[in-house]
Amino acid sequence: MPKDNRILPLLLTVLDDFHCQAVSYCYWKSSKRIEEVLAGDGDLDLLIARHDQHRAQAILLGRGFKLFPSVAMRDHPAILSYLGYDEPSDRLIHLHLHFRLIVGERLHKNYRIPWENDVLARAILHPTLQVRMLDPTSEAVLLGVRSCLELRRLDPVTFRGWRTTLARFALDRRRLAETLDQAQLTSRASELLGDDLGAMLAGAIYSEGSFEENHRLQSAIRSHFAPYRAYNTLEARLRSAVRAIHWAAGGLNKFYLHLPRPWSRRAPGGGCVVALIGIDGSGKSTVSATIRTWLSPEIDVIPVYFGTGGGRPSLLLRPLKLMVPLLTPLLRTKPRGSSHGKVSKASPGLLYSLLLMVWAAAVAREKRTKLLAARRAASRGLVVVTDRYPQNEIRGFNDGPLLTRLAWAPSWLRRWEARVYALAQRLPPDLVIKLIVRPETAARREPEMDRTVIEKRIEAIPRLAFSGARIVSINAEQPLADVVRAVKQEIWRMV
Repeated sequence: MPKDNRILPLLLTVLDDFHCQAVSYCYWKSSKRIEEVLAGDGDLDLLIARHDQHRAQAILLGRGFKLFPSVAMRDHPAILSYLGYDEPSDRLIHLHLHFRLIVGERLHKNYRIPWENDVLARAILHPTLQVRMLDPTSEAVLLGVRSCLELRRLDPVTFRGWRTTLARFALDRRRLAETLDQAQLTSRASELLGDDLGAMLAGAIYSEGSFEENHRLQSAIRSHFAPYRAYNTLEARLRSAVRAIHWAAGGLNKFYLHLPRPWSRRAPGGGCVVALIGIDGSGKSTVSATIRTWLSPEIDVIPVYFGTGGGRPSLLLRPLKLMVPLLTPLLRTKPRGSSHGKVSKASPGLLYSLLLMVWAAAVAREKRTKLLAARRAASRGLVVVTDRYPQNEIRGFNDGPLLTRLAWAPSWLRRWEARVYALAQRLPPDLVIKLIVRPETAARREPEMDRTVIEKRIEAIPRLAFSGARIVSINAEQPLADVVRAVKQEIWRMV
């Protein structure tokens, strides 16, 4: 089979394996978008013959693809989602394996089109690309059927992009009408749907009106496929409503709440906690944001910020952070153990000690809450990406206990803080990525940070073991693209 440079290398390998092992499959969505899909700009929807489903999955697993199950609210027994990481292009590839032709609303695909064997038997090889796809007449008939069953304003996902969806269906309809012989299409539609309904659908392909406006055709198509529904009308509407609520709550969680609740697609074998560790100025926040942007379109991922700087604080810590600018003028110098600002060699005074005790208690309480949330999220199948991680191996810095800086503090408060950091030791991350930079680089990126503190903290980072977690050190002096690529490779091995 001829090779094509437009196909991502990993996809090219998989499709070649399908061909060599005679797997019966085809891409069953719009042929107009097949090039951009094979280039990684969209999900690849493949219809696989049921008798080849296990061989197809074995090929994908053998090529490094991983099965990412949908949450119960979004799952369908005849559809599986596989993700692969194409390292040359640095892209995540999403394959939907369909073992039956399942269509319907985006949140609740309630209809089966029982044409799988017929469609696969007539599938053709793309004229220039290494992929099998629908023959044009089957594509046109399926387009008409899908439009009647999928264009529903009651589906919030479709409604949100209503104009775009209508335009996409209209564009596909016009393209097929311009290239297909009407008599040939009518014959194919009648073969699949019967003479009357087939002629009606073929006529709609060549008409100027949109599918959404053809209520007579919509009603006839829904009636024709009613026996193939998974749920009757009442139960389907109830399920759609529940899924819509779940979808809306998931969107809020993804962008704002960051609660340990999966909403779309979970990591295989359970989730994981990935901690990015490094001195200020090593690029933790930038890398963390980039990784979330990379993963979040396909996998449920939540961020956790364990620091006290620019990240989002809890309700408990927020008022204290707002007070910091007001209290800073009262402290012309900061005692030893501090990292930013003008640091003296003097021990903390009474005012600073009192303020630090309040701050340490609030920080410890926040870290305990986030530690439990991160572990619960991983247990529920989410990928958790943390900026920093608490530890008690090194006291006084690198996200360790704060009260060790003070010569005096109530023993009960010390014990309470120590229990929080001991909890971090009991709940280590699954993967620790240490971003390593030279002192000169950190000083240039964080000019307000004391140079002695920089050198001390950089020297200590290699000693952090995090209770035997898998640890990878990455040279963060490299260009950002290379650092991010190295982090992606390690995370992909973990999920």
